[in-house]
Amino acid sequence: MDEMHKPSRRAFLRGSAAVAAGTVAGAASAQSADPLITDVQDWASITGAGVDETPYGMPIEYESHVVRRNVEWLTASPISSINFTPIHALEGTITPQGCAFERHHSGAIEMKKDDYRLMINGLVDKPLVFTYADLERFPRENHVYFCECAANTGMEWAGAQLNGVQFTHGMIHNMEYTGVPLRALLNEAGLGAAGDLKDKWVYVEGADASSNGRSIPMEKALDDVLVAFKANGEALRMEHGYPVRLVVPGWEGNMWVKWIRRIEVSDTPTESREETSKYTDVLEDGTARKWTWVMDAKSVITSPSPQMPIEHGKGPLVISGLAWSGHGQITRVDVSKDGGITWETARLGKQGDTKALTRFYHDINWDGAPMLLQARAMDETGYVQPTKEQLRDVRGENSVYHNNCIQTWYVNAEGIAENVEVS
Repeated sequence: MDEMHKPSRRAFLRGSAAVAAGTVAGAASAQSADPLITDVQDWASITGAGVDETPYGMPIEYESHVVRRNVEWLTASPISSINFTPIHALEGTITPQGCAFERHHSGAIEMKKDDYRLMINGLVDKPLVFTYADLERFPRENHVYFCECAANTGMEWAGAQLNGVQFTHGMIHNMEYTGVPLRALLNEAGLGAAGDLKDKWVYVEGADASSNGRSIPMEKALDDVLVAFKANGEALRMEHGYPVRLVVPGWEGNMWVKWIRRIEVSDTPTESREETSKYTDVLEDGTARKWTWVMDAKSVITSPSPQMPIEHGKGPLVISGLAWSGHGQITRVDVSKDGGITWETARLGKQGDTKALTRFYHDINWDGAPMLLQARAMDETGYVQPTKEQLRDVRGENSVYHNNCIQTWYVNAEGIAENVEVS
């Protein structure tokens, strides 16, 4: 087909592609008889499922591949392990609870609401214990935030390792949380006994067997931290901390303590296991850098990607992905098709809350040539997502946590993508 008669993308999107036969790989000519159009199908010949068939709605069987996945060799046991959100197969920004990644240190626990207790002690005027019903009586807020494990993309420090965006970047979810601001509970207990708050801390501890706990500066605790009991409008799932968890916007997921049972106000950080031997950034000289809580700006292309190959051949192609920053909103995402030599600005989807996922799109006409796809995010502070080389210049290759490098997918002429490194 010569250039004069090649239909525009706009014509395709308004439905005229079917008339212009051959404009999209795999599209049938309007003049060809398609039995899925011309014949009465089984689903139109009989009545379907009734309204009470599934009291709690479940995904249709044809989407059964959209599930969380574990990497068996990553940890010694699934009891203290992680699985990954299928971000390659999701659209928009909100993660369904059933697809949101899990991270446990001693397995997910079952606890009834009636058995739930939250204690506030330490440097407070009046130590208190709250029941679940008590928490529901406080004024509540709703916010959409991303939660990212500090180890997300951690396997990629030394080079391209895992061949799938679910596995390289899937330790993340983005949900609407409902809860009570932590400051409301601290104020209820009274902070007069703590004196000057500028150097005070809170230590939050979970009720599971690992007693996972983290120290949080008082400034953050009084800012935007939530004690949450709902996600995406429904009760938290067991694996996400039912009945109550902590939400620490923009900060690493290990601080989002699940099944939270205790909050202690103190003069100093507790220096727990999860903030000393773990969740610190080991530099090239062996020094461990701690208190690196904030998740810096990051992005990744989810389609095309190793789990989402291009199957329609040449023609209109939507490059799509996600971007986020613990410092605030994403203001721009650039996409490169040549491994970072040239960049084009992507289209951002609807912006939500600060410290939430942003969807981006880059609409192109793919000519079948191989591509080295990359995305690069910028946030409202002016921070620009770095390359692996830039990260290694500062931190070497001993790290696991806080790898927010630019990711590269090589897409060949057949549309198959694989994880490669272009530093």
